Amino acid sequence: MATPVLDKADAAGSPEPGFADSPYITVTMRIRRFNPEISAEATWEDFQLEIDPKERVLDALHKIKWDLDGTLTFRRSCAHGICGSDAMRINGKNRLACKTLIKDINPEKPITVEAIKGLTVLKDLVVDMEPFFQAYRDVMPFLITKDTNEPTRERLQSAEDRERFDDTTKCILCAACTTSCPVFWNDGQYFGPAAIVNAHRFIFDSRDEAGEQRLEILNDKDGVWRCRTTFNCTDACPRGIEVTKAIAEVKRALITRRF
Repeated sequence: MATPVLDKADAAGSPEPGFADSPYITVTMRIRRFNPEISAEATWEDFQLEIDPKERVLDALHKIKWDLDGTLTFRRSCAHGICGSDAMRINGKNRLACKTLIKDINPEKPITVEAIKGLTVLKDLVVDMEPFFQAYRDVMPFLITKDTNEPTRERLQSAEDRERFDDTTKCILCAACTTSCPVFWNDGQYFGPAAIVNAHRFIFDSRDEAGEQRLEILNDKDGVWRCRTTFNCTDACPRGIEVTKAIAEVKRALITRRF
């Protein structure tokens, strides 16, 4: 029996509006460059390249690094929106380069790419993440119980209890939320949305027994009360976490001591 063959034109589908003539378009990537070994000042540099509009900003950065300028420096790992390594400001908004399609960001105009704000730029699109991860460590993002003995069985939890903190388990520590926060831009001592989200994940976990301790940590002058509810963090989160809602729930828990 012959195997049916799908016509190539049918397999490709109809071309998207605006890209009917060719699968490739010419785009200008305007990248904010910084190399402390050369200059103390950052500069903008334009790169023109041919690219399929259905490719990602990360693909464009790869083309630049591999074919045009090998000195371009940026972080990336899984390239599928899980590791959180490639958060950067693209056209003025915090996004993951691996999840942002060229066609979705107005490629007719120069696409601006720069490092996320509020953290020290080390080179080009790479920032010092240590202050971010220190705030994360400070909220003790791990299960704590009073029983110091090795458990002999699972710590069971109902579906309802698990749902209570399900949203905040999605965090991939990309720092997109924290570095979109104007409070964090002005004062790097603020814990920031990501640390509070990860504290929320354990404060509301019915198996954890250190909720009070985490609440006291976040009750600090640089803690949860610094939030001004601008919703930048929620808008920036590539995982769709309701960050501002989680922060409000931690504030409420501090007032009522119910969680």
